[in-house]
Amino acid sequence: MKKNILTIIAICCSVVFIMNGCQQVEDLTPSVSRDGINSLTASFYGDESSENSFTSEIDYERGIITIVFPYNYPRTSDNVLTMDDLKNVRIEANLDDNVTISPPLLYLDLTKENFITVTDQSKNKKEYKIIAEIRKSAEARITSFELRSLGISGIIDEELKTISLISLEDIGEALAEVNISHGATLDPDPRTVALNYDEEVSITVTAQNGVSKSVYKVQKDVPNKVDFGMRTGSAKVLWTKTIMADLGLSELHMTTGIAVTKDYVVVNTRNQPSKYLDRRTGAIVGTMPNMGSIVGSLTNFFATADDGDNILVCNLAPNAGTFKVWNIKGVNGTPELLIDWSGSGSTAIGRKLSVKGSIDGDAIITAAIMGADRTFARWQVIEGVLQSQTPEIVTINGIDGGWGNNADVVYTSATDLDADYFVSYYAPPRKFAWVNGSTNTVKALGPEINANWIQNAADYVVFNKCPYAASNSVNSFTWGSDDSIYLFDASGTSTFTTPVWQAPIGLYGGKDHGGVNANGTGDVILKVSDDGYYMYLYFMFTNGAIVCVQYDCLDI
Repeated sequence: MKKNILTIIAICCSVVFIMNGCQQVEDLTPSVSRDGINSLTASFYGDESSENSFTSEIDYERGIITIVFPYNYPRTSDNVLTMDDLKNVRIEANLDDNVTISPPLLYLDLTKENFITVTDQSKNKKEYKIIAEIRKSAEARITSFELRSLGISGIIDEELKTISLISLEDIGEALAEVNISHGATLDPDPRTVALNYDEEVSITVTAQNGVSKSVYKVQKDVPNKVDFGMRTGSAKVLWTKTIMADLGLSELHMTTGIAVTKDYVVVNTRNQPSKYLDRRTGAIVGTMPNMGSIVGSLTNFFATADDGDNILVCNLAPNAGTFKVWNIKGVNGTPELLIDWSGSGSTAIGRKLSVKGSIDGDAIITAAIMGADRTFARWQVIEGVLQSQTPEIVTINGIDGGWGNNADVVYTSATDLDADYFVSYYAPPRKFAWVNGSTNTVKALGPEINANWIQNAADYVVFNKCPYAASNSVNSFTWGSDDSIYLFDASGTSTFTTPVWQAPIGLYGGKDHGGVNANGTGDVILKVSDDGYYMYLYFMFTNGAIVCVQYDCLDI
């Protein structure tokens, strides 16, 4: 019985095996017919540039593959590509699976007609002719639009073909700086014709091929703002000027700070009258003509500016005697003594000076006292009157060591002596500090800065209802890389721990421009445009560069 059962099982297994073995082999041919060849790509031998890749257009019905080359190559150059340049071009094909080409592709002379045969998965064959065409660009775009003399950048809506100029005031006629598609032309050309932008302006862009066109409407606009603070991703470096090469200030270590007025960036250079730059473009405008009485490496030591176009210049005490601060009303003003702290004695002060408000109205002036005591001097101006030549000395709690020659203090209020303030310093805990003005105790700290780098500049402003504070870190060595700027959202202690923007390291410092910043000095200034739509961060590193960064709060 057992033998019969085993026999039956064996017979059943054999039947199953025979049935499976007779199944039809799976058909690997795609159920949907394709053309076999998808594209050809051409490139020049030995050219390592990223743009060395040229695509094709395939006319499957006529059996023609056209490889398209630009009229200019490199694409943004004036070099005109000719057919003679196409005698030895590398060709690569993108094929479907199990598709072959004969003869095989490698290099072709595209000045001649070339033929290939494509054999698909079903062994069907089709012949294609390969030709080359040098084609002028059909792109007709405006990629940037600026009225740089007015500090206005156009906001381009490519879909609607509109360019919005953000201004609350009349703009009038101005020349524009415009970037367009390579080889395209403009009519009218706002780069050479001053147009009146208080009225809507239409500009026609004609592509390099002379056929494709786009019409942009340029209009003054007042857009909505984002709810709070800056628009994410709006940071843009407007200009950079190197102190030695661009500004011609070749003597090392003499450029210590900047003072930013409504229209100018004043570059404080200790042993000569200050040069001033156009705040919007960075172009050199002139040299302050009436500074002669205070020019000197120790008298004209540092400068800052208030909100009323007053430029405050201080000496270095006690090296140059008692501590003094002069006021210069605008770049053409004459120095007038504002502060003479006759009792300053041996107090080391004057490496940094900050002011919040305007000395024509209300202001708080601060200067860090150098050394080990973590103190600063504070003066108050009420309704244009300095309250005392002798400052109040304030001691900060929560900073563990003396900051030596490196510290800066800036208030958040022009009127309230109990208001909070910010301190940038070189001492443990080596973190940008937000200080409670009522208790003079640190209430929040930014990230730790390596002890190799020096912090010694601070500023504060409110932009679109959000408070912002900025600080620096400086490399004073012949080695290493630092020289950065940090912008913080100071709307709460939790947002203060990490910067919302940081300047790239290794681009702007003294060591990066051939003049090691041995004193570790620098400066940082925040300003808000009169219309409230833009915030500007100005910073400098001694022997390095002066930079302007723009942020906006546009709801776009």
